[in-house]
Amino acid sequence: MRILLVDDSRAVAAVIGARLEVIGHKVTVAENGEVALARFREALPDLVLMDIEMPVMNGFEAAQRIRALEATQDWAWTPIIFLTASDTPENLVTAIEAGGDDFIAKTVPEAVLQAKMKAMSRIASLRAELAHANGKLEALARQDGLTGLCNRRYMDLRLDHQWAEACRVGASFGLLMLDVDNFKKYNDGYGHLAGDDCLRAIAATLAEVVAKANAAGLVRDAFAARYGGEEFAVLIPRCSAAAHAGLGASLVAAVHALGIPHQSNAGWGCVTLSVGGAHVLRADGKLVQLFRRADAHLYLAKEKGRNRAEMD
Repeated sequence: MRILLVDDSRAVAAVIGARLEVIGHKVTVAENGEVALARFREALPDLVLMDIEMPVMNGFEAAQRIRALEATQDWAWTPIIFLTASDTPENLVTAIEAGGDDFIAKTVPEAVLQAKMKAMSRIASLRAELAHANGKLEALARQDGLTGLCNRRYMDLRLDHQWAEACRVGASFGLLMLDVDNFKKYNDGYGHLAGDDCLRAIAATLAEVVAKANAAGLVRDAFAARYGGEEFAVLIPRCSAAAHAGLGASLVAAVHALGIPHQSNAGWGCVTLSVGGAHVLRADGKLVQLFRRADAHLYLAKEKGRNRAEMD
């Protein structure tokens, strides 16, 4: 485990730290509660061993501050065991109220110390498994189940943040709305399973094109999302009008290049994409206006024969 050991006595810290390291734990030492808070942020320990009486900030206050810090961050609960020479009922009550979980004597026998650390190691292992599971759940909550792109909910959250930042600094902003041409006819002619495969292939292509544009520095922080059904969106903060238009054209070309047969897509014979784009040099006003303009251009792209991008 990663253990944060907090004690103002160098001799006590050296002895306990050495005992813990001998049985395989990594120990970070802090000499008072104030330093412990900084070490806690840096080390993200699995366990805190906290002395009570210390200068600058005592152990009870430090424990309260750690619990308050955990409440505002993504960190899970961290066990806090108080080190004491006096396990009085009054100290026990104060420790629990401060956010502590247990007491251990500074002169604890070796067998008891090892048993306590084994118990804490099991807790640390469970915390790691829970954090991993929560991370997977969070990723799933952000992804569209069919395509793997950002889902509509996460797109909206990310977009709100990006738009607010662009408005704050007066940055440019671009939006692309994309629609698979005659997709209902594709489903009718090839079946819904083939339709799902088609959407997955298109989504992978969109993600690849956007990733390459980001990597090349043509755009920054652009991302693709599934907007709904056969509709997609690409958000492009801090981009020039030329980069915005270029990315729209690249997406149209990349999907056409897939060559997915679609006999009911008149004039093309394969799956194609129509794109409508809206761009502002300085973000301000309401975001809904950007979507309305992009939608209007998407409709225009459909009117002009599909497999094309229409921009501001």
